[in-house]
Amino acid sequence: MRVCHTVAERDLAAELDSDRPELLIPYLAALPGARAAVLARLWRGLVHEPLPCVTGRTPGGDGVTLRLADGRRLHGPPSDPWATGTAVGSLELDGVPYGHPARLMTALAVPGWARFAAELDGSVASLALSRTAPRPTEPPTRPWEWEQRSPDGHPYHPACRSRPGFSATEQLAYAPEHRPVVGLRLAPVTGATVRGPWPSGLRDGDAVLIPAHPWQAEHVLAGRTVLPGPRAHPLLALRTLDLGGNVHVKTAVSTQLTSAVRDISAYSVENAMVTSDIAARVADRLGGRLHITRTLAAAGAGTPDLAAVLRESPHAYAGAGEQVVPVAELPAYLAQYAPRARLERITGFARLALGVCLDLLDLGVALEAHGQNLLAVVDAEGRARRLVYRDLADIRISPARLARHSFPAPPLTGRLLNDGPSALRRKVLGGLVTGALGPLVGDAPMLGTVLEAAARDLAPTADLRALRTEPLPTKALTLMRLTGGDQWAQLPNPLTGAWG
Repeated sequence: MRVCHTVAERDLAAELDSDRPELLIPYLAALPGARAAVLARLWRGLVHEPLPCVTGRTPGGDGVTLRLADGRRLHGPPSDPWATGTAVGSLELDGVPYGHPARLMTALAVPGWARFAAELDGSVASLALSRTAPRPTEPPTRPWEWEQRSPDGHPYHPACRSRPGFSATEQLAYAPEHRPVVGLRLAPVTGATVRGPWPSGLRDGDAVLIPAHPWQAEHVLAGRTVLPGPRAHPLLALRTLDLGGNVHVKTAVSTQLTSAVRDISAYSVENAMVTSDIAARVADRLGGRLHITRTLAAAGAGTPDLAAVLRESPHAYAGAGEQVVPVAELPAYLAQYAPRARLERITGFARLALGVCLDLLDLGVALEAHGQNLLAVVDAEGRARRLVYRDLADIRISPARLARHSFPAPPLTGRLLNDGPSALRRKVLGGLVTGALGPLVGDAPMLGTVLEAAARDLAPTADLRALRTEPLPTKALTLMRLTGGDQWAQLPNPLTGAWG
């Protein structure tokens, strides 16, 4: 297959040729666009993140030239870190063009390149497969359909569709963009850790029946007894599914999807109910502007590869004539409006979201409000009226700020607690601005315009002053894949006029 350039592309094509031949031609046709989309994300990281291998960056009329630590030069087009939907056909390394991100990473040969090159290879192949899914043409009629509309994944992450360990058949069977119905498994566990009222339908005598993703059951839990479980609809986060009855289940999937291994720690199970209670009580101070999807129960077998969290569906918070739309899907949802009306709705959403997140931060809870965790309750005219937040595993709680507002000390220890102003702001702004508002507006000048309008009438807290005057924190997604762990970049703040 001459159109396949790499191992991952050829392997996936061979599997389709054998098992789903009707998808082979659409997959091959999607490969060039997938390469260009992933290469654009990689170029963003190389230009804007603090990578040790890059010693200098020189902008010019036709783009940017990077000076590498080994003396070579890498040249590419201009890069706006807030742009989405961009494509880069090739980058030149000492005059040699590279059109595939994995091949470029191999040629760069920087520390950590081999693993990352494999991830980029898989990301391209899986993105091309995702783009074979027919796109919906009608508005959603069922809640989970809002979660299954976009094939492209994270708008800035070069590993936007990296799904190591998932075959083509498994991606088609489990990934939300292909809109499957997934048959969960139930793993009987005697002596399980349980927090909250675990449903009687998920018990068998003394054993707790823990929902397990079928991929996990086959690849990680092999040898353990598992039973057939309920059928469910996968959501934006592949391992979280809609069970019906306004209940979602978060399962463990012990492979690295995008940036992290998606298991569930014993710490998360132990503290699930307490964290939910704290976040909901603090959110109640906001006068109904924010709903927290409450954790209903959590159970684990003592290891991160077998645990589950049951929580409310965010779609339960829609009133008459309203819809609950994940912020990651807002750009597509708002595309139905003319430019002026669309900008007015984006600005209204930004004002609501920024006000809610900064007010909650002042009270003592820092949300990671990116486009997957944050949802907007929109009215029939597409205006955001309230917000819903789900998945509390990575929020941060400040005991000092809670105390200032007369909340009792949280009965928690460990990583969820942090009083550091910089760490708390980074959590909030790195999620909301770079994970939600940036992708929604799509470029730096427009982001500056929207942020200025959104921040105009907010309470003048120290956190708002930091937003107005300091560089914007964003996760250094490329650096993280090369070195591991959370890494951060500081981007020029469009509010300061740095982008002209």
